[in-house]
Amino acid sequence: MNNWKISLKNFLHKPLYAFLSIFSLSISIGLLLGIQQLDTSIQNQFENGLGKVEMVVGAKGSPLQLVLSSVLHIDNPTGNIAFSEVEKMAKNPLVKSAVPISYGDNYKGYRIVGSTLDFDKLYDAEILEGRAVETSMETVIGNDVAQQLGMNVGDTFLSSHGLTENSIEEHNQSFTVVGIYKPAYKVIDRLIVTTLESIWDVHNHEDENHEEHKPLEDEEHEDEEHEHKDDSDHAHKEEEHVQDHNHDEEHEHDEEHDLVHVDDRKVTSILVSFRNPMGLMTMPRTINANSNMQAALPKYELERLFRFTGVGVKAISWIAYIILLISCITIFIGFYKMVRERAFDLALMRTYGASNFQLFRIVAIEGILVLLISLFFGFVFSKIGLHFIVNIFKSQFQQDIILTFSAHQTVQTIFIVMFIAMVSILLAILPLFKMNISNIISNEK
Repeated sequence: MNNWKISLKNFLHKPLYAFLSIFSLSISIGLLLGIQQLDTSIQNQFENGLGKVEMVVGAKGSPLQLVLSSVLHIDNPTGNIAFSEVEKMAKNPLVKSAVPISYGDNYKGYRIVGSTLDFDKLYDAEILEGRAVETSMETVIGNDVAQQLGMNVGDTFLSSHGLTENSIEEHNQSFTVVGIYKPAYKVIDRLIVTTLESIWDVHNHEDENHEEHKPLEDEEHEDEEHEHKDDSDHAHKEEEHVQDHNHDEEHEHDEEHDLVHVDDRKVTSILVSFRNPMGLMTMPRTINANSNMQAALPKYELERLFRFTGVGVKAISWIAYIILLISCITIFIGFYKMVRERAFDLALMRTYGASNFQLFRIVAIEGILVLLISLFFGFVFSKIGLHFIVNIFKSQFQQDIILTFSAHQTVQTIFIVMFIAMVSILLAILPLFKMNISNIISNEK
């Protein structure tokens, strides 16, 4: 007697019941495995994306938005701060490095970030091809950018205003690719890195274009003054005095304008790392209380974010467990009904010498087949779901999530599923041990 062949034939005897049992159990397994792997992968990727950044300083607003926009580059900035704040921050004895960044443009959806040569050190990024930026309008692109856009060293491109792909508001000055980073598996992989001067030059050039017609207005003003010049000698002297006074004011205004042009340089935020824990404990509170800027701690803000998203993860997990319980109840009812319907066949097998343990194995193997097939399709469903979610992240946020496999969570989930399913199967086939063979055969006859 081949127990596996008998169990397989019994399994295929009612294909609709087998399909419903496997489908419902597979959905619950897929949800559990998928949501746990996605949650673990996102947390690991976000924490890995922080690099060596311990604090972010930027304009007042949401601290979480500041971290998401300046460190992970998946949100809009809170505003700009003066470049002079960078120099003050760098001179602080508690600060190890203060790296300014400035952004607001993109190329085909990938952000262009202006910074200093210390920016790639925050992510331990190394040059794969070419060299580092040396002058304005040169860029080093992340490996993901190079792969997705097919860009090479020496290529040129025009940036677009804003953080989303926009071919309408393109700047006139072109960038040149001088280097490509090695894959770092961090946020720098999807960035286009240039100098701060490049960002300032692009936007200052536009500001100058808006002031092209100002000299014409000055000429018209001079013509009007010339018409009234010959009224009287006294008026002429007064006008010369006024003109001299205006000339002095214009000269002072030009000097002030030049000074503002130098001091009015803006950056989006400052990425800070400290020499010791004392800076991490004292500086954020000092900046938030005594300045017009705000300081945010990336690790703390991400923990807050994960606490919020954890509610959704738990909700989906509970839904998956509810589906799992319903699936196991369905399996229990199905097997219990099967044992009742096949009581005569099983009793007949007992009369031909089969033991209770052999009958138990026949029914148990059928339950194990349902469980193993459900586990297989559960893995398949989880991978398909994760594939779609990763593509959504990539299309909307230019974020390529690296799926992290947690062996501990996976084994724990599989153990829970197998335990609940096996308990359901055992409860369903317990009547086999209380089966009265003579009564069953006599009643059937």
